[in-house]
Amino acid sequence: MTQEARQIPIALPSIGEDEIVAVREALRSGWITQGPRVAEFESAFAVRHQVNHAFAVTSCTTATHLALVAAGVGPGDEVLVPAFTWVSTANVVIHCGAVPIFVDVDPATNNIMPSDIAHRITDRTKAIIPVHLFGLCADIEAIKAVLPDHVVVIEDAACAAGASYHGRPAGSLGDIGAFSFHPRKSITTGEGGMVTTNNSEYAARIDSLRNHGASISEEQRHNGPRPYILPEFEVVGFNYRMTDLQGAVGAIQIKKLDEFISERNNWAQHYMAQLADVDWLVTPKVPDNYSHAWQSFVTFVNPDLSPTTRNEMMDKLQKTGVATRPGTHAVHMLGAYRDRFDIKPEDYPGALSCNNNTMAIPLHNKMIEEDYAYVIKAIKSI
Repeated sequence: MTQEARQIPIALPSIGEDEIVAVREALRSGWITQGPRVAEFESAFAVRHQVNHAFAVTSCTTATHLALVAAGVGPGDEVLVPAFTWVSTANVVIHCGAVPIFVDVDPATNNIMPSDIAHRITDRTKAIIPVHLFGLCADIEAIKAVLPDHVVVIEDAACAAGASYHGRPAGSLGDIGAFSFHPRKSITTGEGGMVTTNNSEYAARIDSLRNHGASISEEQRHNGPRPYILPEFEVVGFNYRMTDLQGAVGAIQIKKLDEFISERNNWAQHYMAQLADVDWLVTPKVPDNYSHAWQSFVTFVNPDLSPTTRNEMMDKLQKTGVATRPGTHAVHMLGAYRDRFDIKPEDYPGALSCNNNTMAIPLHNKMIEEDYAYVIKAIKSI
């Protein structure tokens, strides 16, 4: 492929022959719903993220929903949510009958701003969902310092498998964590998610709730002495189970996580060095004692210095074959929330700035050196 014809997607999953073999074996086993491959994946994920419990589910959205339900969030409760995040972080609060209370973010990190939390807390605040956006952990210590003891901390670690904060892995920092294995993430099962916790009471609720509220799993029942006896159902649950086909892929992918992150980190450092002289483009900064998971490489287009708007820039890069995306969106500016809660864009200035000026550029484990050189050249040519 010539340089002129090069097409570089924003992300590609890195799937190898090992994953294909694992899926084939799962298919041949005859057990393809939640079973031994899911259990293997859960165990390895828990070890890597230093938690006592990990439960595989269908997505990070359902993982976060389970976390809220397990924490007892319901009608009349309020949940603090960063204003700049993927919409599902707020959606699951609505699905619980609770109210999302938006908190502004710091454009320097894209994460929830601890200094904006205190005055958002009321006597109805039940939980907070700090998001480790793009793979950088939120400042959990600063967040916890302003929270009443009863507020449950639910980490939205969708982008943060393998990330760490002061030596502790994402998913172990709060009361409950939620991860994503969507194809844009560093490891993938197609769709899929994981709930993590060190709290045995939350663990028991989550395990039951993901399986319709059953007292035991399907695998336990079928492998038990009386598989024909249906389990007890004492709570109203959901069907959020991961399949063993996905578990088979996940069990291989989790073994590659640190290798994937290391490669992404090397190229992220390369981007930062090579783009340092582009005065209108701010590259990510990683604070001391943080380990970034680099789910994506999200820059900030300085509107005061940029030769064009962020959207016009993305259009120019698309025409050269370089895919880009906004970092994500400001949820308070989306119609479902703007109209429902009568919110103005400028009510959360940090999130508004991130919404209008963040730009993700390609960073994934299928890229080669020539791809990075091409992206850098394309950006510098603007």
